[in-house]
Amino acid sequence: MTRIYYDKDIDIETLKDETIAVIGYGIQGHAQAQNMRDSGLNVICGLREGGGSWKKAGDAGFDVLSIAEAAAKADIIHILIPDEKQPEVYEKHIKSGLSEGNALSFSHGFNIRFKQIVPPENVDVIMMAPKGPGAIVRREYSEGFGVPALVAVEQDFTGRAKDRALAMGKANGASRAGVLETTFSEETETDLFGEQVDLCGGCAELITSSFETLVDAGYQPEIAYFECLHELKLIVDLIYSKGIEGMWENVSNTAEYGGRTRARRIINEESRKAMKEILAEIQSDRFAEEWISEDKAGLKNLEKLRDEGKTHQIEAVGARLRELMKRG
Repeated sequence: MTRIYYDKDIDIETLKDETIAVIGYGIQGHAQAQNMRDSGLNVICGLREGGGSWKKAGDAGFDVLSIAEAAAKADIIHILIPDEKQPEVYEKHIKSGLSEGNALSFSHGFNIRFKQIVPPENVDVIMMAPKGPGAIVRREYSEGFGVPALVAVEQDFTGRAKDRALAMGKANGASRAGVLETTFSEETETDLFGEQVDLCGGCAELITSSFETLVDAGYQPEIAYFECLHELKLIVDLIYSKGIEGMWENVSNTAEYGGRTRARRIINEESRKAMKEILAEIQSDRFAEEWISEDKAGLKNLEKLRDEGKTHQIEAVGARLRELMKRG
């Protein structure tokens, strides 16, 4: 059973004399930087000079420096740029400025787990990963609550690594909801698996395939869109707030019977076999190697898949219906 930490378990004062450099001011960067600053921590931003986020961070009241300057000035370097950009940025702008006792911090373990970044032995390596997109991380904090987070320690040079990660979680409001302890490997492997099999890949393909099935059978695309995509949010909201069984209690008996009796014809033994294969690809580093090669090759396959997705009928139908449903 994992341990869950709450506000009462964490002393944010452990970071009162430390400077945190948030590297990147994007989806997670802007939210976490503002939350930690508003919690009383000393936060600076390390950004690409002349980049689009430089002015945004400055306008938000942050001391904005180049990545190299911020990393050299900070005690904790919290890297929140895209996974595929981190190794190059680390090698060029962060590595040489590290001092003994610093902490390298992440919100996803990809580059540590797959050894794309290999830190020196005289620094802490920690993770504080809110389990939600940046906009929600900021909103929940601003409303007096928070998004749950994961913390992990890969390397504890100072003996304070976990305290540092927990304090960062508290400063983001996460310990109001609960902070769970994990490892870099567990977070990385389960996160990739969830994205590929369920949250992004599996869900998107299920929606698209069910839409295509109805349209191919002669049903109106607009009706198919509502049944296969639009209403999914309502069901996900029920699952989020009440759990799976709570969802069943809040749909009709017809929906429950049909769903319970047909579900395993969709997610069947062949599907479960594919899930295990995908997990094995993640655990063996095969997926990471494939993704790193794809990025180095210029994302040609990803761009092709993006183009295919954008031109699918469900996108045109959805755009038209969403426009109609806009509140005046």
